[in-house]
Amino acid sequence: MKTKQTESMAEEIPFLDGKLLVAMPGMGDPRFEKAVIFMCAHSPEGAMGLIVNKSADDLAFADLMKQLGISWDKTLTGPKVHLGGPVEHGRGFVLHPADYHVDDSTMAIGDEYGMTATQEILKDIASGKGPDRAILALGYTGWGPGQLESELQHNGWLICDAALDLVFSDKDSGKWEQALASLGFDPRFLSSEGGRA
Repeated sequence: MKTKQTESMAEEIPFLDGKLLVAMPGMGDPRFEKAVIFMCAHSPEGAMGLIVNKSADDLAFADLMKQLGISWDKTLTGPKVHLGGPVEHGRGFVLHPADYHVDDSTMAIGDEYGMTATQEILKDIASGKGPDRAILALGYTGWGPGQLESELQHNGWLICDAALDLVFSDKDSGKWEQALASLGFDPRFLSSEGGRA
């Protein structure tokens, strides 16, 4: 249910499609500690994003192809599998540059990104016809109306631009620090306490 406060918060914070949310120290939720989330959609109805720096170490692309019964070119390694968030772990989403597109299946996110959530993209990747760079995420991160705006106002997240090289970097462990550095922050000097004016 929308309230006047929810509506005013939405007016103050621009829509964040195609941006990165960077977790502040002391986030309070261990699932999002040092998380970097690519925002796929943000509107007054809520928001949806994919964590791009937490890999599913116990699941490889090849394992997923076997589970789905998709034959694949064994010379291809495929993208690293990521934990996209705590919602619907059984659903897969592929984040990729905008130069790959499937009609009626790919959701454009700004000018540089697309997200496709059908098996068609997995088959294309498995046969070498998919996007050159991609993140395969299981599950997603979601917020209800006004929830993300409230977290932002309580200093839960920083917002930064989503550079392709940062998002698709193979080094997940450095993405949080790299995102902070792009904003001019040194993580050693960030406080987990929010300031009050």
